[in-house]
Amino acid sequence: MTHAGTLVLIMAAAVLAPLLVHATGRRLRVPLVIFEIILGILIGPDVLGWAHPDEVVDTLADLGLSMLIFLAGYEIEFAAVRGDTLRRSLWAWPVSLAVGIGFAFLISGGDVFEAFVIGTALTSTALGTVLPMLKDSGQLQGRFGTVMSAFGAVGEFGPVVAVALLLSGRRPAESAALLIAFGLITAAAVFWAMRPRPPWFAQLTERTLHSSGQFAVRFVMLLLACMLGLAEVFGLDVLLGAFAAGVLTRLVLKRAAPGSSDEVLGRVESLDFGFLVPLFYVVTGIEFDLHALLHDLGALRLVPVFLLLFLVVRGGPGYLFAPRDFVRADRTALALFASTCLPLVVAITTIGVDQKLIGSDAAAALVGAAMISVLVLPLFAMRLRAAGGSGRVKDPTETATESETW
Repeated sequence: MTHAGTLVLIMAAAVLAPLLVHATGRRLRVPLVIFEIILGILIGPDVLGWAHPDEVVDTLADLGLSMLIFLAGYEIEFAAVRGDTLRRSLWAWPVSLAVGIGFAFLISGGDVFEAFVIGTALTSTALGTVLPMLKDSGQLQGRFGTVMSAFGAVGEFGPVVAVALLLSGRRPAESAALLIAFGLITAAAVFWAMRPRPPWFAQLTERTLHSSGQFAVRFVMLLLACMLGLAEVFGLDVLLGAFAAGVLTRLVLKRAAPGSSDEVLGRVESLDFGFLVPLFYVVTGIEFDLHALLHDLGALRLVPVFLLLFLVVRGGPGYLFAPRDFVRADRTALALFASTCLPLVVAITTIGVDQKLIGSDAAAALVGAAMISVLVLPLFAMRLRAAGGSGRVKDPTETATESETW
């Protein structure tokens, strides 16, 4: 099938997914992303064989992943995420990495490179998936949302940096030097973003927001393209550039056009959650190696093992390093949210398989466990906080919007 036909099937799956969420919402709350991936598996080569991604579709899917990480970077409020909360989140991730690589070393039979790929994937947090859930339930702006943003940001940023350092195909020292150079340029960009913008920026933003000009939206996309290009020039993972672009965009919009920043973001989210992000998840399902998972009993057995390891490796340190004022229910909810993963697991295992550092069976088991984590762990976390009176969970009859990951 041509890429045009495959793209039609992908978008048909993207449209069908929220309909399925609505149809099943009264009986069972299933995250939207799960339906998107399952529909991708169904139309993919291992089931119906209708859709076969090509270079065009893969490029769009990569852009969808970049936009997901971009939005995660945008949601971080660094003014609130600082001090003891930031220190605790920074300590938790290296502990997760050490524990994750240790367990992965045992699973891989002593293969150092495979252990690093698996161990790094175990430390990731799907911040772009978790934050919309907290936002829709009214918990993002509170104390818990701030702490979760800190732990989730490190859970996104840490694995990306680790991949940039050790899975780039270069010597670690060379990768570190390039990463430092990228960091210095990004720091200079942050300094520029924090400076007051001239009055014409806000005026032009307001004047073109409801016209075909869309100056601010175009500026945001230019900023994203520049940071993605900068990461690629330095030979780093483009997700690092996407995250940095999200941070920079928030700083620029909140300072230059505070009255229009939310509406500008809404325009960007419409493009992301209406097209690029669901395309990424459907393509993830299409490229999911179901055959390797179902025809290898060892790989199938690894799925519950990896799910447990997500809780132990990422959730355990999250529980231990949670702020002292958190009660047990909040600590447990933080651990469950921190253990929720998928986008970076897909990205890291894809790199590992491409570089022949990890087998497709282990990669499929990791992605399968990550899919279950998105389906189960946030649901338990939300109900746990609701039962403890810490959060508000929406009524099951409420309909999911396009920007939700439920």
